[in-house]
Amino acid sequence: MSENHDPIRLLAIRETPLSLDEVHAAVGDDAAGGTTLFVGTVRDHDGGKPVEALEYSAHPTAVRELRRIAEKICADFPVRALAAVHRTGRLAIGDVAVIVAVSCPHRGEAFEASRRLIDELKHEVPIWKHQVFADGEEEWVGAGSC
Repeated sequence: MSENHDPIRLLAIRETPLSLDEVHAAVGDDAAGGTTLFVGTVRDHDGGKPVEALEYSAHPTAVRELRRIAEKICADFPVRALAAVHRTGRLAIGDVAVIVAVSCPHRGEAFEASRRLIDELKHEVPIWKHQVFADGEEEWVGAGSC
């Protein structure tokens, strides 16, 4: 591995649709024996209640926090390549909301690193979900803090 090798290949918060092909291509690495790709989609319910609309908002520091988490994952696992993208704006049921991908020398490491990446992204990156339920009730769900 060269000294200039940066395993963090793609980090973004976007209002435009996310691309599985873009994320998968970003984590391609000849030294990786395992690559994981997690895709989070908008479901039609939450807590047993039907969801009618959903919108994500991100704090201006969201990408910086995402980078901090990515750097921590790269320090804790033998990551060859890592990518994470999250959507903002109004999303429809079935839309892709988040994609994370990790390539490592072995599959077990890739699974563990990917799981930690999505879990920490959801808990620490300041992105909020505004849900409107079929009964008219609304709920804000926070991920991270400012």
